[in-house]
Amino acid sequence: MNLKWTDSLEVAIALDEKHPKIDPKFVRFTDLHEWVLELEEFDDEPQRSGEKILEAIQMAWIEERE
Repeated sequence: MNLKWTDSLEVAIALDEKHPKIDPKFVRFTDLHEWVLELEEFDDEPQRSGEKILEAIQMAWIEERE
């Protein structure tokens, strides 16, 4: 399955699996952007993300943890 920036929940789940010791509440957007690009399943253009997309991913990740 290829993930895109708009797949915030699926991206959040993948990030949670790859970074289980990270508290998503304290992740900087620059780090989040880099980590999403490093996901093996991720296949989208790096420049297509923005603050709103990264915030949606971060919020989904926080909700996934709770």
